[in-house]
Amino acid sequence: MNREDTICAISSPQGIGAIALIRISGEKAFSITGKYINKNADFQNIPTQFAKFAEFTEQQNVIDQVVVTKFVHPHSYTGEDLVEISCHGSSYIQQKILELLIEGGARLALPGEFTMRAFLNGKMDLPQAEAVADLIESQSEITHKLAMKQLKGRFSKELHELHQQFVNFASLLELELDFSEEDVQFADRLQLSDLLIQLREEVESLLRSFKLGNVLKTGIPVAIIGKPNVGKSTLLNALVDDDRAIVSNIPGTTRDTIEDTYNIDGITFRFIDTAGIRSSEDEIENFGIERTYKAIEKADIILHMVDITQTSLKDIETELRFLEDEIDLANKKLIIIANKIDQMSETPHHFTEWGDYDVIYTSARRKVNLNLISDTLIDYVRSNKLADTTLLTNARHYDIMLNVLEAIDRIEDGFRMQLPSDLITIEVRSVLHNLGLALGETTSEDILENIFGRFCIGK
Repeated sequence: MNREDTICAISSPQGIGAIALIRISGEKAFSITGKYINKNADFQNIPTQFAKFAEFTEQQNVIDQVVVTKFVHPHSYTGEDLVEISCHGSSYIQQKILELLIEGGARLALPGEFTMRAFLNGKMDLPQAEAVADLIESQSEITHKLAMKQLKGRFSKELHELHQQFVNFASLLELELDFSEEDVQFADRLQLSDLLIQLREEVESLLRSFKLGNVLKTGIPVAIIGKPNVGKSTLLNALVDDDRAIVSNIPGTTRDTIEDTYNIDGITFRFIDTAGIRSSEDEIENFGIERTYKAIEKADIILHMVDITQTSLKDIETELRFLEDEIDLANKKLIIIANKIDQMSETPHHFTEWGDYDVIYTSARRKVNLNLISDTLIDYVRSNKLADTTLLTNARHYDIMLNVLEAIDRIEDGFRMQLPSDLITIEVRSVLHNLGLALGETTSEDILENIFGRFCIGK
C-alpha cells in the first residue's frame, strides 16, 4: 500500500438514492478534482470547509450538478487534503465521477483506508479508529453509546493511564539496573507489589467486561424456558411480533432452540425459545433439551414460563429448586412468567409471595401485559448502568489484555521468587509492548491492514 497515493471512493451506500457522497484524499486531491469542476466555480479558491455548488464536467460535457467541500490538511477526517463531492444518487453518475477521478490520477481506496490514514496521521488512536467500524455497525441505542464513548477516547484514556503507570514502574526497575554495581535499590518491592495488585484489578475488570460488551453488541440473550406447552413459542412470537416459532397444542413441538432479536427502547435482546424441560424417551427431543440447558447457561436473563391454570406455588418451588441445582443462577436475572391468565376468571396473585423473583401475569396468545415484560427487561439493563461503564467490545483488545494479565502473573512470580530486576524488567516491557499494540503505537502494517480491512470502502 502506497500511503503517498491520492485515494478516492464512493462513501455512501450502494444503490440509487437522492444523493451520493464521493471522497478523494491525498496530496493531489485538489488538483485532480479541479480538472473536472467548471471554471465558474473557481475550485482552487473555494475556502476550506466551505460547500460550493458546481458542475462536474468532462470536456465541457456536464456529468452532474454537485456540491463540493474542501478540507485543507490537517483539518480533515484523514489529516490530508480532502474533497467531498455530493452528487445525485444515480449509479451511472457515481461511477462516472469515480472513473474520472481515477483517470485524473487517483486510485480506488482499499476498505477502511480513509480511517487508516486518519490513524496514521494522528487524527485518532487505534481504539478510536476501531470504534468507527463499531459506530457504523451499531444497531441499537446502547451499542451506539458504547461506540461513541470509545470514539471519544474513553477506552484509550484507560489504556494510556495503565501504560503510564507501567512506564513509571519500569523506570524504577531500570534505575536499579543502571546502578546495580552500587547495590542501590530505587524500587520498593512492597510498593511495587501493591501497584501490581491495583493494575491487576484494572486489567481483570476490563477482561470481565468483555462478555458484557460482546453481549450488548450481539443482543442480550434471554432464554424462554419451562415445561412443554406452557406457551413459550407463543411468547417468542408475541415479543418479536412475528410468527418465528411453530405453535402447537402438541407437547414437544419445539425440539431445538429458536432465536430472534428484537430492539426494545434502544436495546437489542436476543430471545431464545427452548425445548420444554421434561423427561422424554425421544432421542431427538432429549437432544433439544440438552440445548435448552446450554442456552440457559449462556443467557443473562431467564423468562421461566408456567401455565397459571395448572401450576401451584409448590410446583413453582419444585421447578426452581430443580433449576437452581442444574444451573448457576447467581449472575442471571430470573423472571417468572405466569401465562394463560385469559383462561381464568380472576387473576391469582399467590406467586408474588415467591422469593425475590419478579412475577408477571400475562396471556401470550392475547398479548396481555407484554409491556410489563419489556419494562422489566429494560429496567434490569439500565439499573446495571451498562452503557455508563468502560467495556471491552473488541476481541483484539481482549486478547491483548489477556497477554497483559499473563505478564503481570510472571512479574508477581518474579517478586515472590526474588528474581533480579533485569529478569522482571523483561516482563514489564512485555506489558508495555502489549499496551502499545492496543493503542496502535507498536502495530505492524499487516495487523493494521487486517483491522481496517473489515471496514467498508469509502470509510
